[in-house]
Amino acid sequence: MSYIQALNVVKEFGDGEGTFLAVRGIDVSMEQGEFIAIMGESGAGKSTLLSVLGGLLSPTEGKVLIGDVDIYALGTDKLADFRREFMGFIFQSFQLVPYLNVKENVQLPLAVTHHSEKEQDVLAISALERVGLKDKAHRLPNQLSGGEQERVAIARAVVNEPPIVFADEPTGNLDSRNSSEVMKLLKRLNSEGRTIVMVTHSKANAEFADRIIQVSDGVISGEPLFGAETPITLRAAEA
Repeated sequence: MSYIQALNVVKEFGDGEGTFLAVRGIDVSMEQGEFIAIMGESGAGKSTLLSVLGGLLSPTEGKVLIGDVDIYALGTDKLADFRREFMGFIFQSFQLVPYLNVKENVQLPLAVTHHSEKEQDVLAISALERVGLKDKAHRLPNQLSGGEQERVAIARAVVNEPPIVFADEPTGNLDSRNSSEVMKLLKRLNSEGRTIVMVTHSKANAEFADRIIQVSDGVISGEPLFGAETPITLRAAEA
């Protein structure tokens, strides 16, 4: 059994004559510790697929398994807990809260955890140190460059040490130099054992990945590769 599996996943938007199939029966598997790039033209369905894999967008049909967990069978509250424990998310638009400082932004995923205030501070500063921004912990987002804001977003995504990081066009708003720095950082996180699933339109970014999944018109336009048969059990599967 592979680490992440999409089984006949369909995602439909709208109803009646306005129905649009963004994802059309995708089957794909990803292994623990892989760095996967999902590529395709604008509107191909790659970001929709990422959102479904990441537990953010319920499929119209099909299943998503992470380890041995059917994530959309968990129910809303347990799925939110599962995401918080096992997934980190990085978005193209950074999605930083403008009136919170850098450290406070990074702490956001810890707000509903068991960590004390002091522990949250330690974890946030440690995450910022890993992305080279410890010295800017008390600045506001608008006092940072675009590349620095994206590094804050990465620190926020990994502050809770999730085993999986989903990244949707993480360098879409950055110049080539900052893009390269962000990709090197993601590669380093992957080398530490995290599974990275990244949507990108950039061939340069895709070169950092172990494998490329090409999506076109809501389907995988190449032969999907399936992985090992060893099941992986996650604690969040418990009721």
